[in-house]
Amino acid sequence: MHWGLLIDWAELLVRWTHIVAGIAWIGSSFYFIALDASLLPHPRLDKRVKGEAWQVHGGGFYQMQKYTVAPDYLPDHLTWFKWEAYTTWIFGFILLVSVYYVNASVYLVDKSVAGLTPLAASGVGIATLAAGWLVYDRLCKSWIGQNTLRLAVVGFVLLVAATYGYLHVFSGRGAFIHVGALVGSIMVGNVFFIIIPNQKIVVKDLLAGRVPDPALGAQAKQRSLHNNYLTLPVVFVMLSNHYAFTYATKYAWLVLAAVFISTFLVRHWFNLGHAGQKPSWLLWPAAAVPMLAAAGLTILGQPASVALSGSVKFAGVQQIVATRCVTCHAPRPTFEGIEEAPKGIMFDTPARILAQSALIYQQAAVTRIMPLNNATEITEEERQMISQWYQSGASGQ
Repeated sequence: MHWGLLIDWAELLVRWTHIVAGIAWIGSSFYFIALDASLLPHPRLDKRVKGEAWQVHGGGFYQMQKYTVAPDYLPDHLTWFKWEAYTTWIFGFILLVSVYYVNASVYLVDKSVAGLTPLAASGVGIATLAAGWLVYDRLCKSWIGQNTLRLAVVGFVLLVAATYGYLHVFSGRGAFIHVGALVGSIMVGNVFFIIIPNQKIVVKDLLAGRVPDPALGAQAKQRSLHNNYLTLPVVFVMLSNHYAFTYATKYAWLVLAAVFISTFLVRHWFNLGHAGQKPSWLLWPAAAVPMLAAAGLTILGQPASVALSGSVKFAGVQQIVATRCVTCHAPRPTFEGIEEAPKGIMFDTPARILAQSALIYQQAAVTRIMPLNNATEITEEERQMISQWYQSGASGQ
């Protein structure tokens, strides 16, 4: 029985569920922040109602009202928006464990960065996710959290510091994915520990005839707004593992910092628009500047090339590929933890090497992300040989 194929199917279904749940969570987050910002007061409304918004969708009209604290009574059916967040995190954590912790020696540990064992690296990952939530939660509840701008600045600095720290413990890919997991855990922590519990207290007080504490709603709204701004950068981080150039640079921590700033500005533009404030279009070029800076940093952060004398023959490149790449990219991989050739790409014959020459050049010589964590110890001279061979025409001679 082909167990490798079944494992791949299981991973696909877990990843699919994670993405679908994430889409549902992001969609509800974006919608409710936009709805809350668009609420308008009106004299005819109940004094306890913050405002209302009229919307058109699917051929019908919707009249949406929000109570500042709570109405006099609740209907028999009340919709809770929580399982989108929980499902996203649960399946995301399963992916983190199955891909990065089970195969830590392949995807997480980079001996040139830190001499951690796979078990130690996994322990550091889990511990920092828990610690990250505790630090963030304390910040929000401290005097720092009483001012939005102050909290945003301190939170951003700590997030960049966490990125810098991860890059000095894990591989670039492992570091970025843990930044995403850290932010995602903070977001779901907001839902699980703050937003839903606060709403339940309000419902309980209402049913018991007590006046709910408005501070509970304000705190939940603050955390919901944080989640809204963190959504775009965490999606970028989760996609980054498909684009090695984002983390295969010595300035990777600055790259991610720039991306966070850019996405915050974009999200802010939309939020201002939803609130009817007509945001300046200058926010778009302002958001483009850090993104362009990130692109520039990926180029500046590339290692210096090694000068070679003479031409490079195909036989030399084939020997490098056979020694450094075929342990994984073969019909029967011999590298521990790899059961099938990644993405079905194989370099075990001259024809396959020539057909995939551009890919080999890009991954081994340009981004230098392959071999993963340099597990097969390819040298700078060998990378330069591949580069010179490809740039001279990638001949089979």
